[in-house]
Amino acid sequence: MMRLGFIYPGGGAEHDYYRFAEEHGFRAFLVGSRSPGGNDHDVAALLQTARTEHIVEAALRLKTLHVDAALWACTSGSFIVGRAGAEAQVRALREATGKPATSTSLAFIDALRALGARRVAVLATYPEPASRVFADFLGAYGVAVASLNWLDASSGFDAANIDAERLTQALDSADLSNAEAVLVPDTALPSLEIVEHLEERCGRAVLTANQVTLWAALGLAHQAFTVSGFGRIFTSAYREGLR
Repeated sequence: MMRLGFIYPGGGAEHDYYRFAEEHGFRAFLVGSRSPGGNDHDVAALLQTARTEHIVEAALRLKTLHVDAALWACTSGSFIVGRAGAEAQVRALREATGKPATSTSLAFIDALRALGARRVAVLATYPEPASRVFADFLGAYGVAVASLNWLDASSGFDAANIDAERLTQALDSADLSNAEAVLVPDTALPSLEIVEHLEERCGRAVLTANQVTLWAALGLAHQAFTVSGFGRIFTSAYREGLR
């Protein structure tokens, strides 16, 4: 049975991973990494979450579970250090585990490439400073942020309490006129069950953090199968985007 490993700081949406794995016949292993707690969406706190030694520490525990691929399942803890920092994190994760690896922020980039989308609207859970760093991160890969909105959740646990109604209202209020896709970062936000609802609402591909993390994990494990109910990125038209 395929075994996928996720380094996951804090908590809030672990059930996204376990339910998806159970439904699609593989094992998901989540191991915790160090995070400062409290208002962990502050930029200073995110830089602590992003420390490579903390990721490697968790990766060495993940290695004992003999996974087929390893994911740094944290959007903010990967984009906060910029393009070079995010890519360095993944190199360290690959070296520590000896397995294919990536992070949630880089999975967003790969998913956008698979969709052929270069202009996006961002609906972030974070406060404004972290949200703007995410926009800068996307820009480093040539992705234009046509609209940036934030929900001002001070921590991952606060983000986990954002329900579908609030997210839908925020989406309805966003300017999507120049966007080819909508990005909803933050792996603490439970999102798999509402992706298709959001896509139907806005008429565009919607990429959420846990969705693209799982999509990338399957690609790294060379499992390019089609699943339904979890957004356009998982349909057959885009499965060649899996690596």
